[in-house]
Amino acid sequence: MHLHTSLSRPRLVQLLAGWTDGASDPPRQDVAEQLAPWLGVPDAIALHAAHQGIGAPARGQAPVAGVQLVQALDDELKRVRATLEQSVAAGGRPARRSASARLPAEPAPPEAPGFGPWQQRHSEQQRRMDMSIEALRAHVRESLARASPRLAQLAALDGALHAILGAREQRLLAQVPAFLERRFEQLRPAEQADDDGRWRSLFEQEFQAVLRAELDLRLQPVIGLLDALSNEVKTWQ
Repeated sequence: MHLHTSLSRPRLVQLLAGWTDGASDPPRQDVAEQLAPWLGVPDAIALHAAHQGIGAPARGQAPVAGVQLVQALDDELKRVRATLEQSVAAGGRPARRSASARLPAEPAPPEAPGFGPWQQRHSEQQRRMDMSIEALRAHVRESLARASPRLAQLAALDGALHAILGAREQRLLAQVPAFLERRFEQLRPAEQADDDGRWRSLFEQEFQAVLRAELDLRLQPVIGLLDALSNEVKTWQ
């Protein structure tokens, strides 16, 4: 395994870049070069140590994991994604459940002139993503750590990357509302008399598209771990 490969531009970046005056070109650097500005000396040492720990696959030792584990984790991923996508589509209001388990309903954004209601919704959706995906990623890492020596090393590397880059990722994602607010102001009519409400429907569609793209971005590490687990199991079948 190595870091010298290219990353395609995430859908979230494409959407946000489309609202700026000048579209930036996709980065031409490989992954290692893109990571370099994010890492301090202690971070680089920790990442290097984790990376060096990933050696050749152990020969003659089949993974403990089987197809059943792959399917169970894939089902859990689909469940988490579906729940979060439903929350995005519902405007943040939780789906109906039993009275004992029901959360307080969140009101739909009022017909207010400002961006505030959407900013609150975005913050709530980010909180939901943080909680659900953090737990899912930790569970998948634990499963890989028990599956085989090679997958345990991958899980350790993912944990190191998450510890090093997680705070930086959160700071970057915290900037998304600023792009949304800029788009909100672009669409909102300058004169109240010209406000027929159609721009709000367009903004709502774009708002949800950004949240779904952010969800896809946040799930990429989990999907990568599951792909590695699936490939490892297939090699021993």
